[in-house]
Amino acid sequence: MTTTAGPTPGTTTVFDLGVTGVRALNAELHAPTSRHYEVLRPQGAHAVAAGIDTDIAVDVRGHVGYYAAGMNDGGRVTVHGNAGTGVAENMMSGLVRVTGDASQSAGATAHGGLLVVEGSASMRCGISMKGVDIVVGGDIGPMSAFMAQAGRLVVCGDAGASLGDSIYEARVYVRGGVASLGADCVEKEVRPEHRAELAELLAAAGIDADPAGFRRYGSARRLYHFTSGNSY
Repeated sequence: MTTTAGPTPGTTTVFDLGVTGVRALNAELHAPTSRHYEVLRPQGAHAVAAGIDTDIAVDVRGHVGYYAAGMNDGGRVTVHGNAGTGVAENMMSGLVRVTGDASQSAGATAHGGLLVVEGSASMRCGISMKGVDIVVGGDIGPMSAFMAQAGRLVVCGDAGASLGDSIYEARVYVRGGVASLGADCVEKEVRPEHRAELAELLAAAGIDADPAGFRRYGSARRLYHFTSGNSY
């Protein structure tokens, strides 16, 4: 670890994961002495920048493995590369950005904050999301937004099969094609307030796309109530 200016608000601290392990990095991020961190040579390591609960900025220069920026609560983490399974899993607040692609379960169970994947995301993107906003610049894979309870998922490309299966009150916006909709997920009217919401989310994500080109999907609310036909 090297610190370029000392533990002051203008500090940048550099961690080289080829020399110092993830455990030491995360221990520092949990009790930060700097406002900005540069992480070099992550080389696909797992749990990089997990558990941050302070408003600090972390730039990871390379690809990461599983659960990068998991449980983030207030941090601003940018992965300059691709991310493995579960990036920003269970995030509470803050910003996580992946400049490349993300593997499956991006933003799983996340309660708040903004996850931006500038490339594409694999299957189960936004599974069981509970209030997070997710913006994907490319495509998403099958079973995305499965059991999504709250929050917004914006997809600038195409969506895979069974989108929004068993969805609750999350909103899903897709600009491209949708392979198929899951159980209880239907296309819904896009009203002016939804266009405004989309414009705000796209601006926050730094993605240039026309809100007029998106369609909206959400719950038909048929699974909310018990019926005798659903009993065994």
